[in-house]
Amino acid sequence: MALRYVSPVRPQEATGLVAEVYAQLSRDFGMARMAVFLTMSPAQDVLAATWAMLRESLLAGKASRTGKEVVALGVSIANRCPFCVAAHATLLHATGDHDLAETIAAGGTPSDPWHAELLAWAASTRAPSTAALSAALPDALPAGLPFPDAEAPEYVGTALAFHFINRIASALLTENLLPGNLQKSRLVRSAGGRALARTVRRPLTPGASLPLVAHLPVGPEPVWAEGTPVGAAYAALRAAGGAGGALLSQDARDVVLDAVAAWDGEHPPMAASWLSEPLAALPERDRPAARLALLVALAPYRVTDADVAAWRAATPATGPATGPGGGTGGGTGGGTDEDLVRLCAFGAVAATERTQALLHLTRRPARPAGDAAPSLTTGGPA
Repeated sequence: MALRYVSPVRPQEATGLVAEVYAQLSRDFGMARMAVFLTMSPAQDVLAATWAMLRESLLAGKASRTGKEVVALGVSIANRCPFCVAAHATLLHATGDHDLAETIAAGGTPSDPWHAELLAWAASTRAPSTAALSAALPDALPAGLPFPDAEAPEYVGTALAFHFINRIASALLTENLLPGNLQKSRLVRSAGGRALARTVRRPLTPGASLPLVAHLPVGPEPVWAEGTPVGAAYAALRAAGGAGGALLSQDARDVVLDAVAAWDGEHPPMAASWLSEPLAALPERDRPAARLALLVALAPYRVTDADVAAWRAATPATGPATGPGGGTGGGTGGGTDEDLVRLCAFGAVAATERTQALLHLTRRPARPAGDAAPSLTTGGPA
């Protein structure tokens, strides 16, 4: 198993909401044990909201599953998440496009122009160029984005889902999707894809995951998916992830959010000043949690055992926390597994929200009756 820091709720022991998520995940994704969801299981709201966002954007809907897997791969490559790259190369095999899967996995450019454009767009969402996005022609979405307006919630939602999921995977999992790095074998990826093909190619009804997150307090849906299952799922993810900010002091929370708000989407330099300078003004006791949240937001692949141990040691013990379906604290100190997942989710959702803002997605005002429906476009803030 690829888990680094969390003791998951095992499927056979899950109850309540965790058991419901596991059951739907197994039925709709075709895999009963997915490491990235197992590692989130101690924090049931984060688990449910992440699953809802993934299901409603990537799995359900009318847009091409192959196209959305290309987007998932493009974002995962840009975010340097080898675990997710291997997983979604395998799932792209499951759609039946084996050459496309291996071309992208090897760092190549798809021969199909539309797939190449989708891949380039997905990669660019990590650090989008405002100037390039603003050059879109004003009358039609395809001039600026490589998908029709009606499918924008699914494609944009898939991209943002993986900006969140990549960060959780990079921070809390190893790089190995399979034992012995078997996921690096084309034959293994192809065989895995064939095993999942029937489930991947089966159409799913949109919205079926939303009852799992109906209890979450949510704000407004994002403009690019308002009134759709993807919009409701994104609002739930934002709420579940944002709630982890309560684990930080107000000053530490402000430091993390200010640093993310100033981020341009690029990978931080190897020099540690980008991390140490914002934390310097905080009391010593607040730094481990703020450091961990900021690492997850901007460079999750640099989270180390020492970072997690320092956070656990600095967190006051409150007794063994056991959530619904299981899930307890691990390591020394007071930091539980649930709190670790929630803290990482806070950093991940802060970065995902920043990415959404950098994309400058806006919806035009409604046009008079008889005119074409308003379309999603890119440009300056509304």
